Amino acid sequence: MTTCTPRAAWVNLLRRLHFYIGLFIGPFIFIAALTGTLYVATPQLESWLYRDALTGETQGPHASLSAQIAVAKQLTGGHLSLMAVRPAAVVGETTRVMFTDPQLGESENRAIFVDPVTLQIKGDMTVYGTSGILPLRQWIDYAHRSLLLGNFGRIYSELAASWMWVAALGGVALWFVTRPKRRLNNRLQKTRRLHAGTGWVLLAGMLLFSATGLTWSQWAGANVDKMRAAFGWLTPQVNTLLNGEAEAHDPHAEHAMQHQTMTMPKMQSDLRQFDNVLHVARASGIGADRVEIRPPREHGRAWTVTEIDRRWPTRVDSVAVDGDSLKTVDSARFADFPLMAKLTRWGVDFHMGVLFGLLNQLLLIAFGIALCAAIAFGYRLWWLRRPQGPLVSPAATLSEAWRNLPPGGQILSLLLAIASGLALPLMGISLALMLAFDVMRWRRLRSVEA
Repeated sequence: MTTCTPRAAWVNLLRRLHFYIGLFIGPFIFIAALTGTLYVATPQLESWLYRDALTGETQGPHASLSAQIAVAKQLTGGHLSLMAVRPAAVVGETTRVMFTDPQLGESENRAIFVDPVTLQIKGDMTVYGTSGILPLRQWIDYAHRSLLLGNFGRIYSELAASWMWVAALGGVALWFVTRPKRRLNNRLQKTRRLHAGTGWVLLAGMLLFSATGLTWSQWAGANVDKMRAAFGWLTPQVNTLLNGEAEAHDPHAEHAMQHQTMTMPKMQSDLRQFDNVLHVARASGIGADRVEIRPPREHGRAWTVTEIDRRWPTRVDSVAVDGDSLKTVDSARFADFPLMAKLTRWGVDFHMGVLFGLLNQLLLIAFGIALCAAIAFGYRLWWLRRPQGPLVSPAATLSEAWRNLPPGGQILSLLLAIASGLALPLMGISLALMLAFDVMRWRRLRSVEA
């Protein structure tokens, strides 16, 4: 076993771990950054591409919601369940009437776009999630989330989110303990400065995107939900039960914007109720232009009217309305949300590029491009520093670095690895695979050295 000081042993361990994250996880982070950049860069393109469906007549009074919905139901033949309605928010926009369709995928709905003035059908297409993104960004989102491979492909994005914060913090720590005492201008040090400098600039963003990305993940996300429930950080929701019983919180409410499975209503009500319920909601303080009205999904439930304007200032208040008595039975006001619920909402919306509008988009586009560049700088740095042939030493492995730690350090690192693997399962699995690769490499180098 190579002997070295405890400080040098920790530095070697951190260096090897940072290298393995870059080598094995770096490509996943790169793809996530690239597809995420495409996602936030395309809202304007999507608005232009589907402008015929999204725009309507600018002159004349709006017809009732019931009349608009009736036109949409006629187009579908009346065979689909009405899921939700988003009235035209401003003059010149269309009303979106959404139906559940068993032929569509998870979280997908069929949306009929109706001109509220002329009652003309302007569009008929699939929309995704409660954010209602249209087909172009839906395809990009599938690529960003799962590489178009369904649930199996979500492994890639969870790996990226699980390790990105470790790569960021580990890179900062390495910079502190290994930076040169004087400035050198060779290729190696120039590349190192570019890699480290870009990492410093992106540090806060990497931590934020790692945290918000984990809330959407399959396995780590479940643990995040349990933690938030334990600390009372869940997002408040309106109680739609009309018998007065408390309803369980949905731990995914704060990011339902994008990945929530839509609930199919089990009953269809008089279409005039949409106008009546919206009127009651407006009188109850729902003042945002952009709202979504949902009929009850079963008997004994209330209607819900929810603000869906997630820009700054955020307007996501919601009320539950009894369809029979037309009285508000519950409400959830964003102003009353716990601080952590507000921070979660803002973090997710910033992640999606909607919180600050165009400024948010530009920041995320710059972030995504810079992150891809930082990863490229990291690969170039490895290429310039890579050992050749007989220069490769068993000391340049994670296994040897761990063996050189003092006993207390070995125990501490094992406990940290186990805790991280339990909290972030894919991190644990991928770390085990890295270690298996490293042990095989360590043994091969040991046999060559012997």
